[in-house]
Amino acid sequence: MEKNGEPQIKKQRTSSETRVPTAGLTTGSSSGSWEGLSPEVLALIFTRNPIDEIIRSVPFVCKSWREVVAGSYCWNEIDIERWCRRCNRSDLIDVVVRKLMRRSNGNCRKLSAYKIGDAGFAFVANCGRCLKVLQMPMSDVTDKIVKKHAESLKLLTFLDISYCVKITCQGIEAFGKYCTSLVHLRRNMPLPEWQHDTGSLNSQTDDGEALVIADTMPVLCHLELGYGRFTDIGLDAILAKCMKLTHLDIIGCYGVKMEGDFEEKCDRLEVFKAPWDDEYADAVGDDGDGDDEGEEYFSDSSDPDSDSDSD
Repeated sequence: MEKNGEPQIKKQRTSSETRVPTAGLTTGSSSGSWEGLSPEVLALIFTRNPIDEIIRSVPFVCKSWREVVAGSYCWNEIDIERWCRRCNRSDLIDVVVRKLMRRSNGNCRKLSAYKIGDAGFAFVANCGRCLKVLQMPMSDVTDKIVKKHAESLKLLTFLDISYCVKITCQGIEAFGKYCTSLVHLRRNMPLPEWQHDTGSLNSQTDDGEALVIADTMPVLCHLELGYGRFTDIGLDAILAKCMKLTHLDIIGCYGVKMEGDFEEKCDRLEVFKAPWDDEYADAVGDDGDGDDEGEEYFSDSSDPDSDSDSD
């Protein structure tokens, strides 16, 4: 429901005898075990629940709980990605992001959202100077806004700009220039487009982003570039200049041919996922569990005629 162009979360009043979503705990009265808890402890309990539950239920239990939710205690880490995916509207998401960042009073250290727009990102940068983790996959943020506001995010150590197709090497360069503490970058991209005239995936290559990352993010330890369009040239620059790199994921980067001594160089990393590796391989246990999954569909017993043959 919207009011005055802003998203409204339906609020539910909760009586003193109602079970509220606070890690499975209930309130019997305003006294008892809850009365002596500090705002910091209450915030730790409340933040185990989805943010929309915190907003629509907890404030109506009692005044002290309302003050905790209205203050900055609950908003040191803000994770609204699931809600953003349900909402799927950048304009409404930006409004909610601004409200929650205001509540953090500049103390937010982690923000995880989805489909943030230019307005939301600008507000986050200006009011989130303590941010160390920023996850905003599939956002509509543009290079222009990143270049204007990235300077305010100097403390960032973890950045996820996967599937942010409006951010190019120019925006990445701005992040690298100002976010000098960045050690983990996640920049996975969509699958290449299918070319109907050739009957194959788009094979166009571009080393721009890889070269910018190599030149501006020398202290990276963990780098994910799934389905990037770079070639051996970009990979060589990253391996040569990101000397602290321990984890590298280039699954789907089919422009990389791994010619020469690349395999030897990449084998020195703690974790390396090559362009042709199975991105779902980690879902199968190391002990081989799951190797037989699906075999029943191809066994003799699955033959619809097998029962009739046995009769």
